[in-house]
Amino acid sequence: MSASSRASAPPRVLTVAGSDSGGGAGIQADLKTMLALGVHGMSVLTAVTAQNSLGVQGAWELPVEAVRAQYRSVVDDIGVDAVKTGMLSSAELVETVAELIGGTAVPSVVDPVGVSKHGDSLLAASALDSVRTKLLPVATVATPNLDEVAQLTGVEVESEDGMRRAAAAVLAYGPTWVLIKGGHLSGDAVDFLTDGSEEHWLRAPRFDNRHTHGTGCTLASAIASGLAKGQSVPEAVTAAKEYVTGAIAAGFALGGGIGPVDHGWRLGTGGA
Repeated sequence: MSASSRASAPPRVLTVAGSDSGGGAGIQADLKTMLALGVHGMSVLTAVTAQNSLGVQGAWELPVEAVRAQYRSVVDDIGVDAVKTGMLSSAELVETVAELIGGTAVPSVVDPVGVSKHGDSLLAASALDSVRTKLLPVATVATPNLDEVAQLTGVEVESEDGMRRAAAAVLAYGPTWVLIKGGHLSGDAVDFLTDGSEEHWLRAPRFDNRHTHGTGCTLASAIASGLAKGQSVPEAVTAAKEYVTGAIAAGFALGGGIGPVDHGWRLGTGGA
């Protein structure tokens, strides 16, 4: 095949996150999402976890030098159109990744992962201030859930009315946009997107399906995929919400605990 007849490369998205050995969240969920949405996924591994449907049995952080080398290796040669961050367990890692993203002129989606679906802590308390002061200021979109909002800002949200207050508290740390994920509230699954002036409420039906492992990673990766394709933030978030809603509806049992969302639901390749 000649060079001129080769297909052009798809948009490139880099995930900076931890590995989930069970394949439902983390780097594995990110790359599956990117493939499903037609972008080329690349990865910077920050930690290795021993994880399954029952919880996290162990976590081992990679050295900062290894994280920096992976990032530079990919960005300096292949290039990137959007970056997504997930599990960054220490202050040193958070600050290193924030510096790398700050020097890369592409949209970034920061998923401030604090606690796993099973309640396992994935972020050292000492790293919280670094997330607030270093990572959030370089985010194009920050995507905290309500537990992470409380962890970062102290704002407790118990109803939709509190989501504006939560968003303002997160925006005060400097991200351009914030998506407050209201999945832990009762009723419809409601998310609130704002840049401080423009507001978007995104609603989806709540499915009677406990197999929702990887939802946050999947949503953030889907947003980054949309941004890499040139979509605006509201367009990318709306499309990502639709994709994740379908993935949750098709989530399947795996192991003895909480199964994953179905990243391949549009392709007919998952467990549905």
